[in-house]
Amino acid sequence: MVVMVSNRLVVRTACTLDCPDTCSLDVTVQDNVIVDIDAATTAKVNDFTAGFICQKVRHSFRRVYSDGRLTTPLIRNGPKGSGQFRTASWDESIELIAAKTKTAITEHGVDSVFGYLYNSSSGVLESSGAMVELFARLGCPEIEHNICAATFSAAWKQTYPGMDAANPMHLKSSQLVVIWGANPTVSNTHLLPILTECQARGGTVVVIDPRRTGVADRADMHVPLLPGTDAVLALAIARELECRQVLNTGFIAQHTKGSDQFLGVAREWTLTKAALECGLDENIIVALVELIAKKSPAMLRVGWGIERNRNGGSGMLAVLGLWALAGHFGQRGSGIIASTSATSQELLLQKMPVVQSSRTKINMNHVARYLLGDVDRQTRVKVFVVQGANPIVTAPDQNRITRALEQESLFTVVHDQVLTDTAMYADVVLPATTQFEVDDIASSYGTFTLQRVRKVIKPIGESRSNTNLALSLAAALGIKLLTPAADESGIKEMETLRPEDQPIQFLTTFPEDGQAVLFDEASDLALPRPRRITQDLDYPLIMLSPATSRTINSMFAEFDPPDAVVTINPTDALARNIMTGTNVTVHNSLGVIVLECVVSDRIRPGTCEIPKGLWRRHTINGKVSNVLIADEINDLAGGACFNEARVQITKEQ
Repeated sequence: MVVMVSNRLVVRTACTLDCPDTCSLDVTVQDNVIVDIDAATTAKVNDFTAGFICQKVRHSFRRVYSDGRLTTPLIRNGPKGSGQFRTASWDESIELIAAKTKTAITEHGVDSVFGYLYNSSSGVLESSGAMVELFARLGCPEIEHNICAATFSAAWKQTYPGMDAANPMHLKSSQLVVIWGANPTVSNTHLLPILTECQARGGTVVVIDPRRTGVADRADMHVPLLPGTDAVLALAIARELECRQVLNTGFIAQHTKGSDQFLGVAREWTLTKAALECGLDENIIVALVELIAKKSPAMLRVGWGIERNRNGGSGMLAVLGLWALAGHFGQRGSGIIASTSATSQELLLQKMPVVQSSRTKINMNHVARYLLGDVDRQTRVKVFVVQGANPIVTAPDQNRITRALEQESLFTVVHDQVLTDTAMYADVVLPATTQFEVDDIASSYGTFTLQRVRKVIKPIGESRSNTNLALSLAAALGIKLLTPAADESGIKEMETLRPEDQPIQFLTTFPEDGQAVLFDEASDLALPRPRRITQDLDYPLIMLSPATSRTINSMFAEFDPPDAVVTINPTDALARNIMTGTNVTVHNSLGVIVLECVVSDRIRPGTCEIPKGLWRRHTINGKVSNVLIADEINDLAGGACFNEARVQITKEQ
C-alpha cells in the first residue's frame, strides 16, 4: 500500500529485523529520502504491533544515511585488518569472486568454498532465497545455523512435533505466565502491554532469569537461578508435583508418552538438592511449584536463554516436558509460546526451489576451526563469503576467528551495509541494501503473520540486494537460479495464518499422534541429563552476554552501541575491591577484555555480564565478550554456549 500525503509518499512495509514482533510499518518518503518511520495503524496491519515501534527501527535511518554506509564495492590494497581498500566496480568484483571460486573448486573441490550466510535480519527471500540456492547448486558445504535457536528447534520437534506455538495474544486470558529464559524488554517489546493487561485481570507473572531484567521488575515473582541450571529447576518442580500428587494424570495418560522415564530422571532432584545446584532459596522453588500446581490457565513463554550453555538441550527438554506433566493446555490462555517461524513460512516454502545434493554439514560455531585447518581430513577452505553477519564480534572465540581471517591464503568476501569489524579483513567488500531498499516477504517467529516488504527508496549508491548479488555471481559461474521474486509469492499486503481464537494447543493444534514425547529413544538426547555446575577456582564467575535494546546482534552498534561495561554483583565486587567506575580486566584462558565496571544487584552473585553487540572500537583493548567464549557446543543440535564462559575479574593495574 502506497499513499500520497502532503506531497510525501507513505509506504506500507514490514520490519525484517531479528525480533519476534515483525511490526507493520508506515515509512514516509520525500524525494527518495526517508523522513519518518512509524508503526502502521490503519487498514490491515499486524495487531501485535500495537501502534508503536522500538527506537531501533524508528532511528534506523541513521544507518541508511550514515557516513559509514558502503556505497561502492571495495578491493583490499593493504594488510588484512588494516581497513585499506580501493574502490572498484561491480563487474570487476564479481569477476574476481567468480574466478577465485572456480579456481578453488577446480583445484580443491566444493568443500573449499564456504558461504557464511546468516541474514537473520532479512526477509524470507533475502535470507533463504537465491544466495542459499546458489551455494546449494554449487554443492558447497552447508553452514548450519546452530549458533542460535537450533537447540530449541530440535527440542520442540522432539517434544511437540508438528504442533503450533500458542498465540501470544491469548496471554490476556492467562492466570499464570512464566517467562523462562527470555527478556521481552529488549526483544519482543510488544509482549509487555499484554503482560500488563494480564496482571490487571488478576494474572501472575513469573520471570526465571539470572538477571533482574526490565520484565522481571514488572513481574510478581523473580527466580534468579544460576546459568545452566534450568533443567535441574524444571525436573525438581516435576518431582515435587508428583510428590504432592498434583500432576495432571488425565492429560498425561491421554496426551504424553515417556512420562515414566522423564519422571524417573526428575526423581533425582529433591527441592533441597535443586536449590543448592540452582543457587536459589528453597522457598522460591516451593512458591513456584504452588503457582504451577494451582493457577490455570497457565502460559509458558520459553526463551533462547535456556539453550545457551552446556545443558541447553537438557534445559529445553526439561522445561517443555514440565508443562506437559502439569497439563497446562487445552484452553485459551494456556500452553507454550514458542517460535511461530515454521507456521509463518509454510506458504512460502512450497514455492522455494529444492536442490538435491549431498553437501558437507558444518556447525556454524566451528567455522573458525575449518578456516584454520584444525579439522582432520577436511579440505582447506580457500574462499569464504560472509553475508548478513559480523562473526568477528558475534561468533564464539574471537581470537580464533580473527586468526582465521588474517590468513593471506583465505579469500574473504563480505556483503554488508557498513564496514564491520569482519569486513576489515575482507579481500572484497560489497555494499548491501537495507530492509528499506528491497522487495521481500517478512515472516515472523513471534506472530502468525506473513507481510509484504516493499522497496521504500532506491538503493543507496551502488548497494545491491542479496538476491541481486546471487544472480550476478550465478551468471558469472554459469548457474541458473529458480528462487521466485517477491511478486511471485502471492502475498499482497498481510496474511494472518491463524484465526484470532487459535491456536489452542491440544484443542485446535496437536503434536503428531496427539502426544507430547517426553522420552525419545532415537534422539541423541533421549531425556534431559543435566551435567552438574562445578566450581572453577581460577575462573569462578559465569559470564552472560545478553542482548540490549540498542542493537540487533551487532547491528546499529556503529552509532548506538551498548555501554562497554562489565556488570558484577556487589558481593563479588567487594571481594575484589572493585567499585563502579573501576577499570578491570575480565579474563580466562581464551583472552582478556579491559572494561569499566558497574556494580549492581540486578545480577546475581557468581555471575557477571558484558552486553553483546559491541564492536572492537568500543572497548579499551579492542576485544568484546566473544573473546572469552569457547566454541564448545551443548548437548542437543550443537548449539552455542554463549552463557557458559567462566571468567575472573581483577582490578586493572
